[in-house]
Parts: sequence; C-alpha cells; structure tokens
Amino acid sequence: MRSILPLLLLAGCSPHGAAGGGGIVSTNPCADAMLVRLLPPSRIAAISHYSQDEGATSISLAVARRFRATAGTAEEVLTLSPDLVVASSFTPVATREAFARAGLKTLYLDAPQTIEASRAQVRDLARAVGATAAGERMVARIDRTLAATRAPAGPSALLYIAGDLATGSGTLLDAMMTHVGFRNAAARYGLSFTGRLPAEQIVGAPPAVVIAPGGGRAAMLRRRLLPGVPEARLPRSLVNCGGPVMVPALRRLAAIRQGMGR
Repeated sequence: MRSILPLLLLAGCSPHGAAGGGGIVSTNPCADAMLVRLLPPSRIAAISHYSQDEGATSISLAVARRFRATAGTAEEVLTLSPDLVVASSFTPVATREAFARAGLKTLYLDAPQTIEASRAQVRDLARAVGATAAGERMVARIDRTLAATRAPAGPSALLYIAGDLATGSGTLLDAMMTHVGFRNAAARYGLSFTGRLPAEQIVGAPPAVVIAPGGGRAAMLRRRLLPGVPEARLPRSLVNCGGPVMVPALRRLAAIRQGMGR
C-alpha cells in the first residue's frame, strides 16, 4: 500500500544529526500515543506536553508522566540531541528550519482524515523508528476491531469534540462513525470538517443521538433545548487521534450504536 504520509526526512547531514544521542523526541501528541506502544520507554527521550494535559491527551496520564515532556520549541528539542524528532505537519517553518540547521532527522505527521490513512501512518512511524513488526501488530489489532464493529447505516448522530465544536464530514471521527453504523447529522446543518454547531442551530431538526465528552455549559444547553435527544458519552481522550486510539474509540461508538437498537 502506498502511504500518503511524508516519509522519513533527513534534514541536513551534520555529524551531530547523524550520531544523535538522545533517543526519540515527539512533539506530536498523536505520535506519543503510537510511540509508547511501539517502543520501550528507554528509546523515548521526550513526548509532547499535550499528553500530560488531561484535556488533550490520548494516553493515560499515568503513562504520560513517566516521560519527560517538551513544549516542542526548537531550543528544548536541540538540547536533547535526539536521533529522531517526530512532529506535526503544522510545525512552524522557523522550528523546521532550526531542526534542519542542526542536522536532525525529522518525521512530520499529518492528521489523517480516513481510517486507511491512519493505518498507513502507523506503518510510517513504525518503519521510521525501526519497529515494523510492532507496527504490524498494531495495525492487525485495528483491523480486528474494524471487522468486529462494522455495521450498516442506521440512526443519525452528531459528535461533539468539546463544547459546541462538532465533527463534520471529511474527518477520521466521521469515518469511524460511519463505519459503526451512524449517519453523521453534521451535513444536515452544512458542517464539513470541524466547526461550531450550537444547540440553537440543531433544535429544529435534531439528530437521533448526540455523542459528546459530557459536562460544561454547552452540554447543559443541549439538554435544555433538546430534552428528547439522548446524549451518549465519548471520553475526550478518544477524539484527538487515530492509530491505536481507534480501537477503544470504535468500540465505544459501536456500543452506543448497538444500545440504540434498530
């Protein structure tokens, strides 16, 4: 399968970058979720500070706090002299240039919008860190979960990531919702990708179910304006990333779907 993600880039050719000395540094929280499952802790020099934030992490805080965290600044990363930096495709140009000048190996990962792209990203990262076999095991686990959770199209659902921020078409969450048998109601309100969708906007034609992390002012308002619409909980930690996070996310979405019957 041909990957749509960037391949491992060798930025520069200084002896410092070639020799390395600090293991792997990740400034990408979704890479963190893969790395902690692909590699022994001794190979991970630092992870993203987002993974130590309860509202942003995709791994347990207990696991995240075993590692050093970095905010992803060039200065922080360079002091660690890593063998490889795994970062986001949204990394600022100035930071990329600093990594290149230092001769660091870098891997920039996109946010996958499809299940297939997410599976490919697992393989890209596993190959880059020399953990191909572990990557294949991770993909196999994802595939088993996909096979167990596939269902035909059924009720409409609206998935909120946080507050009144909902997921529309063209996202990995949308792909997972569709896979387990939901029809994403976001299209009914003209929402593509991710955007704000206040309760007032959906009250005239509500979905069969709202899926959300729960809590907060937006949730309270939805309950008041949409009293007949059930709201199922999807933990915040399951909406941020793909890869191995798809396994519990798909299982939870499938359980919500099954709980609604036909």
